[in-house]
Amino acid sequence: MKNSKYYPWVVVGLLWIVALLNYMDRQMLATMRPSMEADIVELQSATNFGHLMAIFLWIYGFMSPVAGGIADKFNRKWLIVGSLFVWSGVTFAMGYANTFQQLYWLRAVMGVSEALYIPAGLSLIADFHQEKTRSLAVGIHMTGLYMGQALGGFGATVAEAFTWHTAFRAFGLIGIVYAIILIFFLREAKSAVNSIKTAQEKLEKQRPFAFKALAILFTNISFWVILFYFAVPSLPGWATKNWLPTLFAQNLDIPMSSAGPLSTITIAVSSFIGVICGGILSDRWVQRNIKGRIYTSAIGIALTIPSLLLLGFGHSLFHVVTAALCFGLGFGMFDANNMPILCQFVSSKYRATAYGLMNMVGVFSGAYITDFLGRSSDAGHLGKDFATLAGIVLIALLIQLYFLRPKVNDYVD
Repeated sequence: MKNSKYYPWVVVGLLWIVALLNYMDRQMLATMRPSMEADIVELQSATNFGHLMAIFLWIYGFMSPVAGGIADKFNRKWLIVGSLFVWSGVTFAMGYANTFQQLYWLRAVMGVSEALYIPAGLSLIADFHQEKTRSLAVGIHMTGLYMGQALGGFGATVAEAFTWHTAFRAFGLIGIVYAIILIFFLREAKSAVNSIKTAQEKLEKQRPFAFKALAILFTNISFWVILFYFAVPSLPGWATKNWLPTLFAQNLDIPMSSAGPLSTITIAVSSFIGVICGGILSDRWVQRNIKGRIYTSAIGIALTIPSLLLLGFGHSLFHVVTAALCFGLGFGMFDANNMPILCQFVSSKYRATAYGLMNMVGVFSGAYITDFLGRSSDAGHLGKDFATLAGIVLIALLIQLYFLRPKVNDYVD
């Protein structure tokens, strides 16, 4: 199987499940707060809950560039397996937590372990898939993240039927078992094996690889634009991940056990459609126009702007669900093209490091907005502040369209 011409798609399938577990394990906490606050009283404060969600993002963000550098130098198979095993163990351990402090530190450890996955996983897929299938492959992989987000929404349902302890333990155990399965089926891309060995052999003779990679990336003006363009949409992206269930519950006046699944499934289904359509459109458009991936991503981001306004000010089921569907569709198109666009400006030798830096600024944006919206929710301004994000996204869209001008489909230095 590992030598089959279909193995690049097998890799996407294997990592799809890892992506699902990645988001499901982190998302469950967002919907299980009502069940948990009876046992852990600190969670009754939205501000405290925002701090709990944000510590994961701050640690995740700081670790992302480090994780990218590690993925560019070492075997990504073992990095992915180890990352999955550790964060699944943390999820399992959260089922035994009894205090806010225990949850807080476990979320911090989860931030470290989960950060190791995304740069390694996406760069591995990019190495297995060339420009004709790269956006579609990345897009399919991203649907795993959305499915994990959707299933995480059922954390509240499971917690209500059983206990929140049971939900954490069960999902954590699933991840531990799957990490063992990956050992036998996942492999590193052949083209990367030699590069890894060469980098390790030259490590003592050259400047530290991490500093060389950072120097190359930070002298690339296009990378700065990509960095900014990735960071700004991350504000509403993380806002929907962490606060959309609460917004649904407040705006529609429904319990969290209903708002959690409704919000996450709505976003997940529409995002699934967005990444597939965005991936296919981008792969075809770039064959005719070198800016095809840029334009596809721009269409997606443009769709999120009216969605944010409607999410913020809509108070009927039709308005809120329609806005969430439109947001998911647009954000999916954006998500499917981030790594493929990066490939047009950055060599494969530095892509994991580059994506790690992108992940860092995106997650820091998410940490800020998560804390901010926690205070906003306590003050009763959650909807209005959601809508305000539309103007910031519009600025990022205009900058991306004007400054990003790729010359090739696959950059080689």
